[in-house]
Amino acid sequence: MMRAQTWLHGVLAVGLLSVSSALWAGATPGTATTGAIPEDEQAFVDKVGKMSRAELIALLGEPARAEDVKLKDSGRVVASIWHYHNINKDAKGAYYPTTELDIVEDQVSVVVFLNNDGSDASSGQTYEVPNPNPAGI
Repeated sequence: MMRAQTWLHGVLAVGLLSVSSALWAGATPGTATTGAIPEDEQAFVDKVGKMSRAELIALLGEPARAEDVKLKDSGRVVASIWHYHNINKDAKGAYYPTTELDIVEDQVSVVVFLNNDGSDASSGQTYEVPNPNPAGI
């Protein structure tokens, strides 16, 4: 009984520390909280265009919304659409409500800065990310 209580107290302490750290940092899913993220469009595209999914999550956190495209036969994820909110600014200094990252084979291929909640991809600024490893190299 004593071991179970000690274990439970440890789990609760870790959980509370995690929640309080996230609240202290102002973290919410899909909203980045670190200053290492370029806010302007081209610098952001240049930075994330070289990152894997794991590196993106380490930098930006989990996306607010994610859609995966999977192969029917294996279920392997081959592409994803990730949405983050209020992490990039336009030329006038106003935040884009949504930044969309289109990921193909663990590499960002397109970045879209949207002036809405992500429901209409036609109302934003789109950047194609150059492939850092073109075929044959």
